[in-house]
Amino acid sequence: MIVALLILLVGIGTVAFHFLSPWWWTPIASNWGYIDDTIIITFWITGVVFIAMIFFMAYCVFRYRYRPGRRAVYEPENKKLEWWLTGLTTVGVAGMLAPGLFVWDQFITVPKDATEFEVLAQQWQFTYRLPGQDGVMGTSDSRKIDSDNPFGLNPDDANGQDDILIESDELHIPLDKPVKVLLRSIDVLHDFYVPQFRAKMDMVPGTVTYFWFTPTRTGTFDVLCFELCGVGHYAMRGKVVVDEEIPYRAWLAEQPTFAQSLARAGNGAGEELAAAP
Repeated sequence: MIVALLILLVGIGTVAFHFLSPWWWTPIASNWGYIDDTIIITFWITGVVFIAMIFFMAYCVFRYRYRPGRRAVYEPENKKLEWWLTGLTTVGVAGMLAPGLFVWDQFITVPKDATEFEVLAQQWQFTYRLPGQDGVMGTSDSRKIDSDNPFGLNPDDANGQDDILIESDELHIPLDKPVKVLLRSIDVLHDFYVPQFRAKMDMVPGTVTYFWFTPTRTGTFDVLCFELCGVGHYAMRGKVVVDEEIPYRAWLAEQPTFAQSLARAGNGAGEELAAAP
């Protein structure tokens, strides 16, 4: 009887903690409220199953407790119970998977009017690239990465000369405009995650992954690496600032282009040669 009561207390305590817990979601800052809805559906399905199993265990412990003179009955099969369990399990799994499939389809179906920016990951920092005035980002190749060209851009590609390079941990994006996020890693597996955007995706070396979102409110939001990527993983963080149009344009005008970065690198090399004995 005591064991049955303890099992019931576990179930009741779980439900109470869920509804009384001070933690829930961080305030959403993009169009991906669908992600919250999908997770809540999963919580409800798994929660109902968990509570049902808890109460079933308590019932079994109480109902089939030891009593003098009572003998156990061996019943290895029960087709009616098996059909019920199979059917309920199928409905539960379908209920968890179906919403996620619809949301995933939306998550990777990018609107035609979306702009782009690229996130480059390496141990242990994020850097960013945005298209210049032509609206097109140049090609890149990891084999071209060096100290003067940390993004590995092709210097012979005219589309890349005006690309804007952000080598700090802070990126600005405009409010209420859909953006496609291109994700690239140059060393190990990383994951780009902004909790308030409800948006994350693995960054696989040798592959460009992507997702899209529309920021819906201004503010400064944390960027996290959500994939264990080495001893500095805990410090691989950054900021995304969502701006109104005018502040965003002012910030964008202050950022260097690829051509300017190459020019500075060339001038630095020339100065070193001139100063050499």
